Amino acid sequence: MIVLVLVASILIAGMTVYQYREQSRDYHREKLERKEEQIRQSINYTLQKTSYPVTTDYLGYIFKNEIYEIADVQNLNFNIYDMEGQLIKSSRPKFVNDSVSTCLDVEILNKLEATIDKRYVEENIAAGDKYQASYTYILDQKFKPIGILDIPYFEDNSFNDKELKEFLFRLGGVYLIMLFAAIAMAYLISKYITRSLETVSDKLTQTDLTKRNEKIYVQNPSEEVGKLIDSYNAMIDELEQSAAKLARSEREQAWREMAKQVAHEIKNPLTPMRLSVQSFERKFDPKDPDIDTKVAEYSKTLIQQIDTMSSIASAFSNFAEMPAQQNETLNVVKIVKLALDIFNEDYIHFISEEEEIIAKLDRTQLIRVVTNLVKNAIQAVPEVESPRILVSVTSENNFVKISVADNGVGISEDVEDKIFEPKFTTKSSGMGLGLGMVKNIVETYKGDIKFTSHYGKGTVFTVRFPKEQTKES
Repeated sequence: MIVLVLVASILIAGMTVYQYREQSRDYHREKLERKEEQIRQSINYTLQKTSYPVTTDYLGYIFKNEIYEIADVQNLNFNIYDMEGQLIKSSRPKFVNDSVSTCLDVEILNKLEATIDKRYVEENIAAGDKYQASYTYILDQKFKPIGILDIPYFEDNSFNDKELKEFLFRLGGVYLIMLFAAIAMAYLISKYITRSLETVSDKLTQTDLTKRNEKIYVQNPSEEVGKLIDSYNAMIDELEQSAAKLARSEREQAWREMAKQVAHEIKNPLTPMRLSVQSFERKFDPKDPDIDTKVAEYSKTLIQQIDTMSSIASAFSNFAEMPAQQNETLNVVKIVKLALDIFNEDYIHFISEEEEIIAKLDRTQLIRVVTNLVKNAIQAVPEVESPRILVSVTSENNFVKISVADNGVGISEDVEDKIFEPKFTTKSSGMGLGLGMVKNIVETYKGDIKFTSHYGKGTVFTVRFPKEQTKES
């Protein structure tokens, strides 16, 4: 709308200037023709009443005084030349006669003679003003040319220019008002159109598959925007249904995978238990002098497998239901040292620049976090020539940071995004619940756990806990 108003104003202003100039040109042409006709009539009347012979030689005598009278009546000066272009008489005062050409240019004489109506108009500019010079023949009573009439006409456009400026000024004022009106209308219309679109855009930006999304409600939307809103709301309904189905499917799949994993882990100790029972049943001899030793070995084997099954059940139970937090004020440096005392590996090292870093945490869960991370590190360095595990505790603003670094096999890039999944493990044994449980504990305390790894070089796990912590609701 704004561009339309600007273009229209420019076009109309241009057409106005063009029209004024055309009108001015037509006005001066018609005025010159009228003056020329009036002077010709006056000249013909003078030639009719003169007593001198009507020839070229006597034109100076015939118009000796009459030329001034005609110029006064018509309010226009003119000149009379002979057929050769020599000046015979001028109506201008004698003190300005010097500015009148005493001889016409040959080109003017040729063009005048070549015209059909024996009339030639020369247009030129003098002192910044336009002027026209009309040349036509003076005829005797037998229509024989006896002289050349030259009427110089200076165009006075001051009035037209003034009128044009005033008109353009008024027109500019009108279009300025129209421009402001167009800006206001464009703003209001665009706000009206984009109001609903902005609402739709905001909702689309906020759409998240992991949470419940709100529908769009807009009062009096346009037909097109209304259709868009209806489509979005329908999509939200379908999305919620799909998300619910997907979540249910993922939960079912996760439990199926977990059940398979638990069944697999339980079957592993059951097989040797079955074989041991069968072997014992086949070889059992109450009279055997070594029966007590064999029974003891058999019992030891069964107890080992039962302990394995118990550890599997405990790991699954610990992951499924975390114990309640018992927050207490702890010296994290001291607790981490205690957690490392259960490990006998001499390549485990502990460092801390501070003797005491106080935080409110659950002692048992903090120990479980540290032991699980250290166990993972130990399992990552069995094939390393000079294994090394470094556990560090530092204070970082309002957080306490625990890092466990090893120079083991590292984690390949294709499994990095699965490392915290409960059922995922890269080991040949175990439930794969350790890191998942650690992540649950850390996130319960509103902390975070991250890792960096270079495959074949080592891994660093970093855990951060807030020093002042309240249990999540």
